[in-house]
Amino acid sequence: MAEINGGQAVARQLKRAGIDTAFGIVAGPMIEVMAAMQEEGIKVVNCRHEISACFAASAWGYMTKKPGVVVAGSGPAVTNTVTGLHVATESAMPLVVLGGSTDSSARGLGGFQEADQMAFARPGVKWMSQVDRTERIPELVHLALGKAVSGRPGGVYLDFPGQTVRRRLDESDVAYRETTPRVTDPYPDPTGVEAIASMLAGAERPLILIGKGAAWADAGDALTRLVDLGIPYVASPTARGVVPDDNPMCMNAARSAALAGADAILMAGGRFNWIFQFGRPPRFAQGVRLAQVDIVAEEMTSAAEIEVGLVADCRVAVEQIVEALRGRTLRSSGTGWAARLQEDSAKNAASLQEQMNSDSTPINHYRLVSEVNNALPRQGNVTVDAELTMGVARAVLNRYEARSLLNSGTTGCMGTGVPYAMGLKLAQPDRPAIALVGDYAFGAAMTEVETCARVGANVVFVVSNNGGIAGHSIQDRMFGADSPPIAALLPVAYEKVAEMVGGFSRRVERPEDIRPAIDDALAANTVGVINVMTDPKGGRRGSVYLQ
Repeated sequence: MAEINGGQAVARQLKRAGIDTAFGIVAGPMIEVMAAMQEEGIKVVNCRHEISACFAASAWGYMTKKPGVVVAGSGPAVTNTVTGLHVATESAMPLVVLGGSTDSSARGLGGFQEADQMAFARPGVKWMSQVDRTERIPELVHLALGKAVSGRPGGVYLDFPGQTVRRRLDESDVAYRETTPRVTDPYPDPTGVEAIASMLAGAERPLILIGKGAAWADAGDALTRLVDLGIPYVASPTARGVVPDDNPMCMNAARSAALAGADAILMAGGRFNWIFQFGRPPRFAQGVRLAQVDIVAEEMTSAAEIEVGLVADCRVAVEQIVEALRGRTLRSSGTGWAARLQEDSAKNAASLQEQMNSDSTPINHYRLVSEVNNALPRQGNVTVDAELTMGVARAVLNRYEARSLLNSGTTGCMGTGVPYAMGLKLAQPDRPAIALVGDYAFGAAMTEVETCARVGANVVFVVSNNGGIAGHSIQDRMFGADSPPIAALLPVAYEKVAEMVGGFSRRVERPEDIRPAIDDALAANTVGVINVMTDPKGGRRGSVYLQ
């Protein structure tokens, strides 16, 4: 049988695992891996920075429910992936980084780009290992891929000393893993199901909180049946669309009233972290009864006073809860709880109409996000990145399908919006993809516009150009009047980035021109950048983002 090198063993195992797209930066000692992936028919997306490669791969993996794969060179290339691994693990997105490293024989001698890469990766991953022999590459790649998607998804690092990639061996000595295990969904304890059902049935003001884990578990149909019993719900930003936002039980517009007023809350596939203010007063009512469904038992011990923790797949657990409620009359059906929240929602939505319809210039942020919301098809995908932009989008941007919206997530990491959109578009090329990003967030990764053009990821980037981080508000409040621009930025012509790669570009200064620009960009079927001049002094209503 013919000889192959370690890079070919990697690529052939990836192909057997169903990986048809991989991301990374062409760099030694992993060039053989990139070349072999191309030979095997895997789409190789060579990005402009490893952190962008990680974010794009994470989004691709989250959408396809397969591990997103990144190939990185040694030393600084791997350290550049550490943030991506951390964000993937904290945001429960499947990511595998295959990192090259110094030859084992040069360790401790000052080898080229020598670094303790395992130590750098360890805090940000759920599993890691190092290839010790070329013969073991298929086995270890198989393990890495499986660990990334098992249980709660997250980041995985596999280290490749350079000699293991270059070494050639007879392919008969390589044992590929041809199958993946059929893993059944974890079923809930019936006593826990009954306890949660009884809690919801007996509550005067029940509420469902929907987290991103529900999207990963495809729990949308089950949750729709649950809320259709008359139980209001609030979704976390990246869980928007698990139950369509136009469901009458959606209370995102009355989030504060719902959280503070509920006397019994079921958290489905989410965490009581900062996004839901730790499940504690004053955001939540004193003495509220809390139940939680999560795939990880440790999640039940948190700042929140959890009464019932149900360790199970979110879809299966909610299906069982719905079944347990069959035939019961909910106590809340006669309290007017849902109707009061619907009234609050309508009032809050109406209070934003003036800003959403504003004809002012520079353009109002609410008007911009409203135009994006109206232009994006129901089956479209969108990413949101930047402080002010995310805050406004939470109030204005609706979604109708699971995993159709990504933002900076649990870590609040700026710079995700551009590469996330690229990953979503490559995962679902037939669906429109818009990245709604602030100017600072766009600048963090705008070189990836060239990557999108090169690989055919026709994302439309809508840049809210308000001249800085949160516009000029931080500059004006935190720095002296005679300070140079620090939090503020120059009025950059960001649309020129698209022109440089032959894409669609437009500068928008009047609100009535936003929608035509988005429509034209989507119809152009190429990468596009729309530079929207928004109000540097503009803000948003309500409290700090996500509170």
